[in-house]
Amino acid sequence: MKINGNEIRPGNVILHKGELWVAVKVNHVKPGKGGAFAQVELKGIVSNTKLNERFRSAETVEKIRLEQKDYQFLYKQDDMLVFMDNETYEQLELMADFVGDRARFLQDGMNVQVESHEGTPLGVSLPQFVTLEVTETEPVVKGQTAANSFKPALLENGIKVMVPPFISEGERIVVDTGEITYFKRAD
Repeated sequence: MKINGNEIRPGNVILHKGELWVAVKVNHVKPGKGGAFAQVELKGIVSNTKLNERFRSAETVEKIRLEQKDYQFLYKQDDMLVFMDNETYEQLELMADFVGDRARFLQDGMNVQVESHEGTPLGVSLPQFVTLEVTETEPVVKGQTAANSFKPALLENGIKVMVPPFISEGERIVVDTGEITYFKRAD
């Protein structure tokens, strides 16, 4: 689908110079002289490089629509993560590096969304919140809960997050997978 250069929005995936790019930041500029343009910061989906590009409103770019499919995480084997298509039951193997640091949030049976273009996986979206157990943290100090302070805590998956002082070892908390931060105490 073709769109004008001034219609690019953050999060759009476009085909530019023969490569797939995602728009990270878009700044619309209207100079005193000359025509308006959009200054777009692009990130290469495959190459993982950054590019700053100007698109005039008269220019057209190819906007790419990614296919999103639900998969279930099955297990990790060496450096590979194995997912199963919820409809066809076919298995998909991806490198752990492909998911990045957030791969440690994957739990057996967790449903994820895999974004792909023409059959090539480009990204994995985890659920926004995951419940994990606190395995290590400092004990509660009486009277310290009044201040708005946080303390470090180690979770069962090996990730460290800052938690409120009232959280103790063995408790389950909800973690935001996008920000990798404490969200709330689990019910």
